Amino acid sequence: MSQPRTSALPAQEPLEDQGTTTLSLPVGDVFERLWHLLISMRTGLALMLVLALLTLVGTLVAQVPAGIQADPGAYQQWLTSVRPKYGGWTTVFDMTGLFAVFSSIWFRATTVLLTTSILACSINRAPRLWRQAVHPRVAASPAFLDHAPLAGIVGLTIASEDAAELVRTELKRHHFRTIVTTDEDGIAIYADRFRWGPFGTVIAHLSLILILAGAVIGAGGFRNTDFAIAIGSTVPVGNGTSLSIEARSFTDSYYANGSPADYASHLVLYDNGVQVADRTIRVNDPLRYGDVSFYQSFYGPAADMLVADAAGATLFQQGVPLIWASDDGTKSIGQLTLPGKDLSIYVIGVASGKVDPNIKAGQIQVEVYQGASQTTPIDIKVIDEGAKATVAGLDFTFVRERQFTGLIVARDPGAPFVWAGAFALVLGVVLVFLFPSRRIWARVRAAGAGSDVRVAAATRHDMGFETTFRALIDAIQEKGR
Repeated sequence: MSQPRTSALPAQEPLEDQGTTTLSLPVGDVFERLWHLLISMRTGLALMLVLALLTLVGTLVAQVPAGIQADPGAYQQWLTSVRPKYGGWTTVFDMTGLFAVFSSIWFRATTVLLTTSILACSINRAPRLWRQAVHPRVAASPAFLDHAPLAGIVGLTIASEDAAELVRTELKRHHFRTIVTTDEDGIAIYADRFRWGPFGTVIAHLSLILILAGAVIGAGGFRNTDFAIAIGSTVPVGNGTSLSIEARSFTDSYYANGSPADYASHLVLYDNGVQVADRTIRVNDPLRYGDVSFYQSFYGPAADMLVADAAGATLFQQGVPLIWASDDGTKSIGQLTLPGKDLSIYVIGVASGKVDPNIKAGQIQVEVYQGASQTTPIDIKVIDEGAKATVAGLDFTFVRERQFTGLIVARDPGAPFVWAGAFALVLGVVLVFLFPSRRIWARVRAAGAGSDVRVAAATRHDMGFETTFRALIDAIQEKGR
């Protein structure tokens, strides 16, 4: 007689000793409380919420560009530029580190605490999962067999030894591993499938640690999305590196409709003046050196400039990329810096396809401002290609027009950790959802000339398992008649 059912009564799985599910630390009450706080789900959720809020702030509030925060003068200029937007909150954001959220003490402390909490949860959970997979409890309690979420009672006409073999055979047919033991109460059978699946949760937890570690380590890197080099020029990469890069040539091609088909830059990379790389890069085919990557991103016009002082000494001789556009889109603008001169110097040309009454084809305009002031120039001159003009007491020569290549230069020392964490996270999710752990307990007793079989299992919203369980009960009943 078969009585499969789904119980409405709560039931606990029988294989764990409930007194050993939490790691006990005999180091005093304070440490015990701290341990329980770390492994609390509420603690983890609270820390993740704080981290999410900090990330949101870092998205909504302007973040200081890479390399500027370490330069006090440049940082103060940057604060001045954002003060009109944030007003009196500028000082507050500056003091609390919200202009550099991802390197702030708040972000780092929250990341460390969350990492510690996740690691503690993994340490607390892993031993129990190991015991469950390697040394499961074979014999289930009568209460569990009676009140498990999935339970069935089958009366068979065959002897108990034959019934136990039938149950074992049917479990194997459904790809379950079986363990059989005999005691004074009959024959106990334990079966499991995908016993290593629960470790997917531990792997997923550890993956978060790797991702968080990558985020913290990556905060020490940089990403410059506006790195421009005029062809024929060599410029330092900066950002704490000893690298400089030379752009030797640039080529571009277009489709019939005018859209770009391909553009490539021939780059030479130097480390402390020694050449370490020489290759042509394209979009999605970057140059990598150590943990620094150079991606082809954009291109445009440049002006080859020569600047000398009144005595004829050369102060600047290099291409100036015209990387910015004026508000009305008619001009292309670049900036050059002269060592030891408190001047802001802008080189301005006419944008492609545009017309400006003050700047003709083959000309550029030089504007010079005192210090960081951007209000009134102290001198302005328009210079013909190949000609020289004196601007603010300095001799400027517009040598020729050139192109520049625009790069994204990034160093992310945390990237390997993030990639490893992402892979581990996918692996953990696959184990949990595609290989769910399924466990069944059975007890076979002699009943007169036949036998009595009780089968039970715990399930957590696993509809596929419920179907398998009921098919198992039906097969045992059918073959044990």
